[in-house]
Amino acid sequence: MIAFDQYRNDLADIRKSVLSAGEALHVDHMREQIEELTEEMNQPEFWNDTERSTRINQRLGKLKNKLAHYEKLLSGADDIEVMMELAQDEDDEELGAEVGVELTKLKAKADELELETLMRGDYDTCNAILSLHAGAGGTEAQDWTQMLYRMYTRYCEQMGFTVKVLDILDGDEAGFKSATFEVDGDNAYGFLRGEKGVHRLVRISPFDANARRHTSFASLDVAPIMEEDDGDIEIDMKYVRVDTYHSSGAGGQNVNKTSSAVRMTYVKDDVTIVVACQTERDQVQNRATCMKMLKARLLELREREKEQQMADIKGEMKKIEWGSQIRSYVFQPYTMVKDHRTGYEVGNIDDVMNGNLEGFVTAYLKMQ
Repeated sequence: MIAFDQYRNDLADIRKSVLSAGEALHVDHMREQIEELTEEMNQPEFWNDTERSTRINQRLGKLKNKLAHYEKLLSGADDIEVMMELAQDEDDEELGAEVGVELTKLKAKADELELETLMRGDYDTCNAILSLHAGAGGTEAQDWTQMLYRMYTRYCEQMGFTVKVLDILDGDEAGFKSATFEVDGDNAYGFLRGEKGVHRLVRISPFDANARRHTSFASLDVAPIMEEDDGDIEIDMKYVRVDTYHSSGAGGQNVNKTSSAVRMTYVKDDVTIVVACQTERDQVQNRATCMKMLKARLLELREREKEQQMADIKGEMKKIEWGSQIRSYVFQPYTMVKDHRTGYEVGNIDDVMNGNLEGFVTAYLKMQ
């Protein structure tokens, strides 16, 4: 016997959740923005400024995707309601079972939309730059850094984000000493900002001949990539030292034969920021990428400064070692992953290491 009354209650709850999310996303204002941007794109002189037209086109695309997602959910709810009435009128159990399956799918999509409403930060909709650094633990920590790199790139792929590697420094024996990559996609910074901090791994080390348990650490830094129209970050180049060097890699035309790689060191007062890029063959392109990374780091620093003094910020920048971790990944003596800020735990560590971070992201965003 198909529980149509329960299905109706579930559908009503889903519809209510979608409408509530639509109010939080201000879909009416979104439609107005789409009309304004579309009208602006129809102007004859619009395409004269390539950079500005590209930014507006991307913004319009994001707005249309969000609105289409919202309207598709409401349309899906209407379709399920029609299916339900048809199944009940004809007493079709097979169609009734299909209604249950479609309700489950719609509920998952409605939860995704609700998660988007939690992106309340000023820069949550921006792209992001992630930087991983190995900490205490030697070769074990460097291997852990590479594992984290794989975990976050898998997560970004699952979310439909685009990942661009900016700089990787290989470890002495295995893994990475550091890795920096750019993540592009809707709400990329909003989803990843909660991952900033020190990550701790406990496992039987594959690099220990005596098979002892080791604890290693790696830090992750997340910074938003600000669009040109979103702020006024200006960099005084007198505080920046620019170094060029040969890129690492397999070789080839202009890769590691010339000094195409760029490293920028920003030093002002008690602030020191180092960024590097060697992915492009041209030094000019690598320099432009470094400037974008430096602006993102300075933007993050400025946002923190609004909440507290610089001395307090410096005090919070803990060492990449014991007592500083935001999350622990324990393989031994039991399998557990725990976020120390939220208390959220995941039992299946294999899913987490393959990039299934949805639980952590949801818990962190709801904590804000």
